[in-house]
Amino acid sequence: MQAPSGDLISDGPSSRLSELGIVLPAPPAPLGAYVESSETGNLLFLSGTLPVVNGKLAIAGRLGANLSVKEGQEAARIASLNALAAAKQHCGDLDRLKKLVKLTVLIATTEQFADHAAVADGASDLFVQIFGRETGHVRLVYGVQSLPIGAPVIVDTFFEIEVPPYSISKPQH
Repeated sequence: MQAPSGDLISDGPSSRLSELGIVLPAPPAPLGAYVESSETGNLLFLSGTLPVVNGKLAIAGRLGANLSVKEGQEAARIASLNALAAAKQHCGDLDRLKKLVKLTVLIATTEQFADHAAVADGASDLFVQIFGRETGHVRLVYGVQSLPIGAPVIVDTFFEIEVPPYSISKPQH
């Protein structure tokens, strides 16, 4: 597989992050009575992640009011890195992630704001760099009135994961 530069890139997400010089943040902590991740079969569902760095909101505000599309893209990118950190915490090994299946991006906007897709590209572009364009992901993007703690975006993800082989113990005689 080739990186945007044309160089061949490694197969696993961990190697790709390293090649890109990206270090994942500490995984986010829930803000309420829920868990950050839930696995069923070969799917990993994550709770929505915010653009938080070191436990604090990195970017706050509303698109179309006091934030630019570029700031919204950066907020979506940071929230996506937090999703990857949560996935790594759940799986133990980020290389269990086979692909991003679905990405939903909620954006706090004014009524007149119309560049939702461009903001969500801040998340999509990061996932394409990590998983490759050929794996693809579906996406839903929409604007909302407000988000928790004044965040401009929430990134909601679910991944296909490698299911570890289960060992079946034989009865001891």
